[in-house]
Amino acid sequence: MRWNLFASRPLSQQDQNYRHLVTDIAWFGLAFPAVNRFLQIYAIHLGAEASQLNWMASLAAVALLAGSSLAVRWLGMWDNSMKATLLPGFGYRLSFFLPALTPFFPENLQLLWLILAVIVPAVPQGIASVTFLVMFREAVHEEQVPRLLSRRMLALNITLGISGLAMGYWLDRATFPLNYQLMFVLAFVFVMMSQWKVSRVRVPKTERRPKGAERPSVNPWRSASFQVIVAIIALTHITFTSVQAMVPLRMMNELRATESFMGLFTVAELASAALITLFTGRVVERIGSRSMIAVAMLGSGLSIFLIAVAQTLPITLVGAAIGGASWTCVGIGLFSYFSEATPMEHRGPFTMAYNQAIFIAMFIGPLVGQVLTSHSKSLVMVLVVGAALRVGAGLLAYTHPRAWFGRMRHALQTR
Repeated sequence: MRWNLFASRPLSQQDQNYRHLVTDIAWFGLAFPAVNRFLQIYAIHLGAEASQLNWMASLAAVALLAGSSLAVRWLGMWDNSMKATLLPGFGYRLSFFLPALTPFFPENLQLLWLILAVIVPAVPQGIASVTFLVMFREAVHEEQVPRLLSRRMLALNITLGISGLAMGYWLDRATFPLNYQLMFVLAFVFVMMSQWKVSRVRVPKTERRPKGAERPSVNPWRSASFQVIVAIIALTHITFTSVQAMVPLRMMNELRATESFMGLFTVAELASAALITLFTGRVVERIGSRSMIAVAMLGSGLSIFLIAVAQTLPITLVGAAIGGASWTCVGIGLFSYFSEATPMEHRGPFTMAYNQAIFIAMFIGPLVGQVLTSHSKSLVMVLVVGAALRVGAGLLAYTHPRAWFGRMRHALQTR
C-alpha cells in the first residue's frame, strides 16, 4: 500500500489516479514540442510550402476521424478502459519516433515520409483520444475533473516550456539533420514514460455484454445540448486551424526566426497558458464555460493579428503569450462544458462524437486556410483574415446556435 508522506492516511485509488494522470502529462509535455512545433519547421527545411503544411494537417485530421470512428467498438473488446487505451496509445506515440527515420530515405522522398509519419499514427491516435477520455472520466470523481484538467494543463505547459527551450537550443547548435533525429528519439523515450504512467491508472471494469445482446441506441448527434457543443467546436477549431500552419512560415521565412527563437516563442505561449490555468476554475464559476470560450477566441484573434503585423520578432512574443492563454481557456472551457452537458452512462458514444466533431473541424480548418492562401500570396493578409475569423467565432460562440437559425429564418420570412 502506498502512503502519502504529508498525511496520516493512505492515498485512495482516486488520488493515485489523479497523480498518475498529472505525471503522465508532464512526461508527455517534455516530448510534445518535437511534433507540435519543430516537426513543421523540419518540414519547412525539407522544402514544404503552405499548401503542403495545410494538407499535412487536413489528412492527419481525416486519419484521426477514421480512428475515432472505431473507438467505441474497440472499447467493447476490453473489460477496462485503461487496457483499451494502451495499444492505440503506443501506436500514436510512434509519431514521435518515425520522423527520426527521415534522413534514411532518398532526398526526393523525405518530405513524403515525414507526411506519412504524421498521418499513419493518427489512426491509433483517434482511437486513443476517445478511450483516454473515457478512462479519464472514470479515473476520478466528476467534481475533480475541472481541477484535474487545470493541474494537467499546468504540468503540460511547464514541461512544454522547458523542453521547447532546450530543443530549440539543441537544434540551433547541432548539425542538421542529426539534430532533429536525436530530438525525435529522445521525445519517443519521454512519451514511453508517459505511457508507463497511464498503465498505472486503475479504473472500474466495464461490464461486457454477451454476443447478441441488445445495446441501447444512443445518438449523441440528436441531443440538443450536444448540438450546441458541436457548433462551438466547429466555430473555434475551424477558425483556429485555418491559419495556424501559416505561423511558422511567417516566423521562419519572413521574420527570419531561428529554432532557438521558436523555442522562446513556445515558452511565451506556454508560460501564459500555465499562468491562466491557475484562474480558469474561478473564471468558469464566475462567468461560465461558454463565456470564457467566447472571450478566449477574441484573444486568439488578437494574438494572430499581432504576429501578422509584427515587423520585429520580439512583438511576436506578445502575440504568442496572448494566444497561448487564449487557446488554453478554449480547451478547458470546451471539455468542461462537454462534461457538464453529457451523461456519464453514455460516455463512450458521446466522447467518440465529441472527438469526431473536433477532428472534422480540424480537417475543414486547413482547407479554409488553403483557400485563403490560394487567393492571396501575402502571408500577412492571410493571417489578418484568420484573425478576423477567430474574432467572429468568439462573438458567435456567445450566442446560442439555435438563435442563429431562428434569426436567419425570421430574416428570410420578412423579405
